[in-house]
Amino acid sequence: MLIEVGAAYLDEARRSFRGHKRLAEGAIAQLSDEQLHAQIDAESNSIAIILRHLAGNMRSRFTDFLISDGEKSNRNRDGEFDEHLRPSREELMATWESGWRTVFDTLDSLAPDDLLRTVTVRGEPHTVLQAINRQVAHYAYHVGQVVFIAKHLKGPDWRTLSIPKARAKTSAMEHPEKERP
Repeated sequence: MLIEVGAAYLDEARRSFRGHKRLAEGAIAQLSDEQLHAQIDAESNSIAIILRHLAGNMRSRFTDFLISDGEKSNRNRDGEFDEHLRPSREELMATWESGWRTVFDTLDSLAPDDLLRTVTVRGEPHTVLQAINRQVAHYAYHVGQVVFIAKHLKGPDWRTLSIPKARAKTSAMEHPEKERP
């Protein structure tokens, strides 16, 4: 039974990560190259910065996942937030894809028995399950920022990535099984 739950958890982690990736990419696809680098105020990160940060985090946390600390010494976290760097859309998306490849390759290498093993993140011990949950939450947080910024930049030209407001009630009535608490 424990192995079945572990396998189901790993499948759900993959599904969650794929959903976050797809949501961010749906927002990114609506933006011009210039909008990827736009900051909505002096304290906000651009979408390009958020993507670089996420990709850096993915490489750091999921490279040698079971055998080394999740905060790699070769990571330049501060550099991920350098607003003067302006990679092209192609460079940015290649970095993004590389980060996700690391995540999914690592998840695919894990077995249900690995979930209770201990890994470290910034010197702090976590079970593998806790470390994955930490990343699911972290990526969801930043993907929410990406969608918010993209929606702000597109204004009335924004194409929703979920159920449109006017359809939310109708959709719930048509598909009550999809309603969430």
